[in-house]
Amino acid sequence: MSQLENFPIAELSVGLSKTYSKTLTEKDIILFAACSGDVNPVHLDKAYAATTPFGEPIAHGMWTGALVSAAIATQLPGPGSVYRSQSLNFKHPVKVGDTVTVTLTITEIKERVKLITLDCEAHNQDGKLIAKGVAEVIAPSEKQIIAAPVLPEISVG
Repeated sequence: MSQLENFPIAELSVGLSKTYSKTLTEKDIILFAACSGDVNPVHLDKAYAATTPFGEPIAHGMWTGALVSAAIATQLPGPGSVYRSQSLNFKHPVKVGDTVTVTLTITEIKERVKLITLDCEAHNQDGKLIAKGVAEVIAPSEKQIIAAPVLPEISVG
């Protein structure tokens, strides 16, 4: 069983950086549409998507945003953090089979209120910038090492 380990405020420093990666599958697009209610055919209908400038289905932009959230929750600062705000500019689409790597880098720490500012960048497997933004997160006070929850297998179709 894998574990999640956080970085409490006392262990954080400007310049600290962590990454999180995930490869987009067709199943991810379907599940994201189901949980969000965003059924834009550019994500779900291959024939429709073929008529768009993308030529094929693309991920929801907020799927990439969700990867930023996952990176904060599991990597920096990790469990116990509170995600307060996010700006995010989308630069390029993500297609099935693309691996997106989110890099979080601490740019500011306000120790008294435990607030950190993170530069957030997402790149695909070719190094192309997918999205860029800034997040504010309340860092945890205490060190935690906990078992990572196991996600259930969900079938689609």
